[in-house]
Amino acid sequence: MKKRILAYLSAAVLSLSLLAGCSQDTENKEPENTSEAETEEKEPVKVTLNEVAHSIFYAPMYVAIEEGYFEEEGIDLELICGFGADKTMTAVISGEADIGFMGSEASIYTYSEGATDYVINFAQLTQRAGNFLVAREEMPNFTWDDLKGHVVLGGRKGGMPEMVFEYILKENGIDPETDLEINQNIEYGSTAAAFAEDQGDFTIEFEPGATTLESEGEGYVVASLGEDSGYVPYTAFSAKQSYIDENPDVIQGFTDALQKGMDYVQTHTPEEIAAVIEPQFPETDLETITTIVTRYYDQDTWKSDLIFEKSSFELLQDILESAGELEERVPYEDLVTTEFAEEAAQ
Repeated sequence: MKKRILAYLSAAVLSLSLLAGCSQDTENKEPENTSEAETEEKEPVKVTLNEVAHSIFYAPMYVAIEEGYFEEEGIDLELICGFGADKTMTAVISGEADIGFMGSEASIYTYSEGATDYVINFAQLTQRAGNFLVAREEMPNFTWDDLKGHVVLGGRKGGMPEMVFEYILKENGIDPETDLEINQNIEYGSTAAAFAEDQGDFTIEFEPGATTLESEGEGYVVASLGEDSGYVPYTAFSAKQSYIDENPDVIQGFTDALQKGMDYVQTHTPEEIAAVIEPQFPETDLETITTIVTRYYDQDTWKSDLIFEKSSFELLQDILESAGELEERVPYEDLVTTEFAEEAAQ
């Protein structure tokens, strides 16, 4: 199950035998033991992954699942949706999940609150925000100033979607508190339905919400928060320090599988990617999946590797500070490790 450890143990046993001057006839060796060791080595490791949401935005991960890359690395993956970074983080901290996939701001919050066995980010998946601004009518010449005096259906306070949105507003000289009204009272995942029922003038939507509103004639995508906010470490994989220390080979195998998924989306067309991940979204037709994948593909959503760079982490903290959610910056070295992603990228 842990190839490196088994190799080290085998080498140590051999060395001891030589030092002791022992010579054993090969006929006395028991091939049954070797067979048992090989069987044990191939036994898959159960890993529970809690994802913040189930979205086409995370296509490389689903490619890795559907193409069997986790199985190739000896991992029996159980995927659970947490429906929110706070819930995903709770699952990881409590031990209900081994690995969490969420916005890295959650790890900063937990660390700042004084957690001892805090979570460490070991692989970054997306490098752009994955949400879009949807209006009630087509606005080919849209500028962010067009939001002034209007009501926008926003996200949860302290969550990445809302913070990135407010960061963009401030970068464009717009005061989120006085220049417009941001409705943050709608439950996660329900903003598209509320918008379709005539709440708000604009709405911030993930996919498939944005495309669904367009296809039903209820709205039009007028801006990409991913393009207008720049490269942001929007989502990453993390685990408690204790889990990483106790299971380095599992973390490496998990990261290696993800890297294969990243390589796939870098070398295949949106149509091919959509076809692979289609089983993950049985309620969405292939044409819609392809439209969404293309939208993310064209805005350079996915990194070519999983390395969470320091500059990205500092930009994330800039966004948190701008939103008033961070009193004191935290050390990059405490919350990010790149060794597994660097190894996977080789």
